[in-house]
Amino acid sequence: MTLTDPPVRADLPADQTWDIAAIFATPDAWEAEFSALPEAFGVLAGYAGTLGDSPQRLAEYLKADEAVRQRLSRLTSYAGMQSSVDGQDTVAADRRDRGNALASGYAQATAFDSPELLALDEDTLNSWLTQSVLADYAVMVGRILRTRPHVRSAEVEALLGALGSPFGSAKGIHPAIANMDLDFGTVNVGMAGSVKVGHGNIDALVGSSDREVRRAAWEGYADAHLAVKHGMAAALATGVRQNVFLARARNYPDALSAALSATYIPNTVFHTLIETYKAHLPTWHRYWTVRAKWLGLEKLREYDVKAPLSSNPPEVDYAQAVGWIADGMAPLGGEYVTAMRRGLTTERWVDYGLNRDKRQGAYSNGVYPVGPFIFMSWNDTLPSMSTLAHEIGHSMHTYLSWQKQPYAQARYTLFSAEVASNFNQAMVRKHLFTAQPDVEFQVALIEEAMGNFHRYFFIMPTLARFEQEIHARVEAGRGLSAPDLNALMADLLADGYGDGVEMDRERSGILWGQFSTHLYSNFYAYQYATGIAAAHQLLAGFDQDPEAARERYLTFLGEGGRLDPLDALRAAGVDMEKPDAVEQTFGVLASYVDRLEQLLAERESRK
Repeated sequence: MTLTDPPVRADLPADQTWDIAAIFATPDAWEAEFSALPEAFGVLAGYAGTLGDSPQRLAEYLKADEAVRQRLSRLTSYAGMQSSVDGQDTVAADRRDRGNALASGYAQATAFDSPELLALDEDTLNSWLTQSVLADYAVMVGRILRTRPHVRSAEVEALLGALGSPFGSAKGIHPAIANMDLDFGTVNVGMAGSVKVGHGNIDALVGSSDREVRRAAWEGYADAHLAVKHGMAAALATGVRQNVFLARARNYPDALSAALSATYIPNTVFHTLIETYKAHLPTWHRYWTVRAKWLGLEKLREYDVKAPLSSNPPEVDYAQAVGWIADGMAPLGGEYVTAMRRGLTTERWVDYGLNRDKRQGAYSNGVYPVGPFIFMSWNDTLPSMSTLAHEIGHSMHTYLSWQKQPYAQARYTLFSAEVASNFNQAMVRKHLFTAQPDVEFQVALIEEAMGNFHRYFFIMPTLARFEQEIHARVEAGRGLSAPDLNALMADLLADGYGDGVEMDRERSGILWGQFSTHLYSNFYAYQYATGIAAAHQLLAGFDQDPEAARERYLTFLGEGGRLDPLDALRAAGVDMEKPDAVEQTFGVLASYVDRLEQLLAERESRK
């Protein structure tokens, strides 16, 4: 891993970037579509008052609406993807904002459809859904019927749809500050000189073997966010108030119920996760102690959480990572692996090159029918490989859903999405533990696993607890100031650190400010933790009956959105309303700590 200033976007080789021209050949083509879509919205609005005329008329509208949604998705995806790769590209940012505003216009134009469907006689509508002309839309319409208690009149729905653009402001302010206005300074990394700290390289810097580099990078990154904490707190408070307002406007008891209802998840899943997580925090406390001993530190500091455990971690280039991922996923069959390889290489699904001003994080975005796309920054490390495995899990989920389901029921929920991504990581890791017996590699692999668990099974449940509390405060009429948010976050982190980590509460407390997208997605973070838990329970099935487990898992991927996520998982053998999957996954986590402790004892005995 080389810590150097990344190049500007224009200097990246094409094969390290995604094929965004497959969506729109040129920005001018995007502009032409942006100008054309409002007319299509008008056509959809013209169906108002006619959906109950006949099943044929309803099918005609749903097909027209589907085509417009596909066009709008391509438009907003293209703009958002360009903005992601260069946070300083103001033209791309403007395109993204205009695309989001246009999406609000679509919501206004089609606000009539749910109230109009719900006004129809339910028996009549159900009889229509059995006809072939509506076969592809039966699941979608059935879910609309389930929202009956929460859908308002056409007039109110139009107003709520119009709120999409102004309500999007809070969601846009925080990332704009984080990605465009913050200066994280530079860090001296030795012979390479000073390196500018950015979202794209912060993980590499806090993963440096040089403790001073880690400290300077971690503190500088936190301090930059602390300098604007009041503005970020105002944006977050606005976002939470919007969630609470919309929940009440739609007759939900609270914001959590509204958020989980949108993905057909009962509140028991959230509460089971949080309570089981809290009960197993001693596993994390033990890990911090073992980690400190391994690093030879009297006390672990937060900037040591990602310090390398291996003295000689493997450098993993992109091509090697693709090979290892393909080998690891081989139990899913040749068809899966072949399609995955094409996407990772010749079809250019992945934007992995590290460039200046590239935003932090990674994601997979399905752009129908062009293909899924992956955003990330490559650092020649096992964690980079793990991130790629995670995101290609999402992308293959999308790919198989599109193959197996009609568009109207191919879109799966975020809850299901995080199962597929974490499954890929777990399966590739399991393969490498067997295929790479070298002790140094094993240590590095444990380190990668613990880094992944730290994010998904420590940070994300902590953010979920944070979200739960800040929404509860607003629902009780309380405010959300920056000092209060910092104190809350520091308290929650202290629960997870126990006595194993010496905290800098002020800098720790601004962690919430470093998640400029997750906390505006309305109870999104918890799904990473449920995803990693369900994934490990699914993977365990391959030890008993690989063929049956393979069929169950591929069926789960191919279901798309046809079934509710809990039903799809139950069919695959996982019940997330029970604590079993979370407890089993804490068992996996404990096994990594055990192995690291064993290796530590062996190392000490050789001295």
